[in-house]
Amino acid sequence: HIPFIKGVLEPFATVQYLTDKEITAKVAQNADALLIRTRTKVNQSLLYRSSVKLVATATIGLDHIDLGFCKTHQIQVNNVPGCNSWAVAQYIAAAMVHISGKQGFSLTGKTIGIIGVGNVGSKVAKVAKALGMKVLLNDPPRAQMELNHNFVSLTEIQERADFISFHTPLTHSGKHTTLKLGNSDFFSKVKLGAIIMNTSRGELIDQTALLAAIKNKKVSAGAIDVWENEPNINPELLKLAEIATAHIAGYSTDGKANATAGVVKAVSEMFGFPLHNWYPPVLPKPTQSKLIETNDISKAIRHCYPIAEDSLRLKNKPSDFELLRNNYPVRREFSAYSVNEKSHKIQNSSNFELLGFNIS
Repeated sequence: HIPFIKGVLEPFATVQYLTDKEITAKVAQNADALLIRTRTKVNQSLLYRSSVKLVATATIGLDHIDLGFCKTHQIQVNNVPGCNSWAVAQYIAAAMVHISGKQGFSLTGKTIGIIGVGNVGSKVAKVAKALGMKVLLNDPPRAQMELNHNFVSLTEIQERADFISFHTPLTHSGKHTTLKLGNSDFFSKVKLGAIIMNTSRGELIDQTALLAAIKNKKVSAGAIDVWENEPNINPELLKLAEIATAHIAGYSTDGKANATAGVVKAVSEMFGFPLHNWYPPVLPKPTQSKLIETNDISKAIRHCYPIAEDSLRLKNKPSDFELLRNNYPVRREFSAYSVNEKSHKIQNSSNFELLGFNIS
């Protein structure tokens, strides 16, 4: 399930293509490198007495890899931070446009609280500004390190934000633990009618607490892409969430291409292959028209990504969770589209460009 990679490494190495379930200790025993995604758990039981020198994951996260074991056994680990950050920002934009349309309000002037301001969170902030929203940023580790006064407290986000979006890594201990950050106490303090969005890690939110907050109307809507106990997700939360998807927020075709290029580069640098700057030569065209005939930025976002279709697929058949992930259709990012400025006299072309649209 690493796209575009077949045939790329064969001139330089013997390659096996396996599902996550087929990557066993026996397979790893004589492998020099493992190229994986999140469903492959890399730990002592997989790598003990193996010849693996490199584990390259075509993902941002590293939760599925025992970094301590790899370090102790001189196994290099590479991920691809930021590879699908624009894809997740696109997902958040589409979710906000859908929910605001469903609830009948304009996004202009609304406030979003972004918890975690890394590669993804910073792009979500750009999206929100392009949509005319006010932005509150919360990132205690960055605030402490950078002495940056642009960050606000979690309390301020709870009190002021109409939308709250989670973009932190999952940490189980330490000063800034994020495990179950969204708990019953958190939701009791949010602004009445707040909309909660989670595209980061399912365990950041106590789903029982979120369910209760939706039922008692404290939270007016949820956009949930990541879940506790995937793929065995909570059926009640699936039903009540306005947007419910199968961990595909980052699954743009562009993001996948970036990720594959990242793991190819890691292998090339480790073993001296001449593929350091490799990138898929051609990406599939968008399924919708590449030229967008509108001066309405919300309509342009809906055109690129009708997010309700992804939600409906999962709601109709939650047992297809893994199938939906592994067979996700082409979704191109905003940069694959052009907006016709001349025909529509776009007044806010800079906002379109902020999202990555081309202006023709």
